Amino acid sequence: MMNLNQLQKVKEGRGFIAALDQSGGSSPKALAGYGVPEDAYSTSDEMFDLIHDMRTRIITSPGFGGDRILGAILFADTMRRRIEGVATARYLWQEKGVVPFLKVDEGLDEERDGVQLMKPMAGLEDLLEEGRGCAVFGTKMRSVIKLADRDGIEANVEQQFEVGERILEAGLIPILEPEVDINSPEKAGAEDLLLRAILARLGRLGDSGVMLKLTLPSRDDLYMGLVEHPNVVRVAALSGGYDHVEACERLARQRGMVASFSRALLEGLAVDQSQEEFDGVLDRLVGNVFGASDT
Repeated sequence: MMNLNQLQKVKEGRGFIAALDQSGGSSPKALAGYGVPEDAYSTSDEMFDLIHDMRTRIITSPGFGGDRILGAILFADTMRRRIEGVATARYLWQEKGVVPFLKVDEGLDEERDGVQLMKPMAGLEDLLEEGRGCAVFGTKMRSVIKLADRDGIEANVEQQFEVGERILEAGLIPILEPEVDINSPEKAGAEDLLLRAILARLGRLGDSGVMLKLTLPSRDDLYMGLVEHPNVVRVAALSGGYDHVEACERLARQRGMVASFSRALLEGLAVDQSQEEFDGVLDRLVGNVFGASDT
């Protein structure tokens, strides 16, 4: 049964969504940014242990809390682990007031028609059942748009909504993430096509509501029609490779959008910082992202 307090927080609260969902492919880069080189671990188990240590340090830091953070997106490995003896998703909500989400996609297919769709998710229903059992509120899944190809973008959006409807049927709120590559030579055109495709598909959603996670747009306030749409719970922005300062500056110009940053949220955190230094840097980063989201 959906937690209505969590729904209200995600829909109406002030703050942003922390993306802590680096998976097997992106974890080495995340660890390297944190100051842990690849030669510090030799197996995937050791890598995920180090990733969980990093995430635990972030989540337990005083600056990471529900006063400025609406939700946090987790990778399945993190969901299955514990923080201070409590299952991660339950810890987030019970101890921090942060709504837990789960990354459910299994990566990207090869590029076709200027987009990369998600790989088939044969185990989705089992993962959704596991997520519900772990007190997860919603999910997130990512696909990518590289060119302003109408057919490719419409196929991308259709796949996101089809899977999103399966997630809604399981009692969870999906975050749909059709990311437009910030380095695309056709970024603005792709965003215009994406907006039209999403609005058309929302019209077939009935009474259900989804969340959207979209690239910071080239044209400010491009997504206001989505922010105000009755079938959209919240519109979040991904940083997509912009650094912390630029991501916050761009986000501050988008009314109604909140952050869902990953690298741009954690920039400047390091494994060898003292706890006082770490907490201070994270508090500053969270404050900046919160301020940019509160527009």
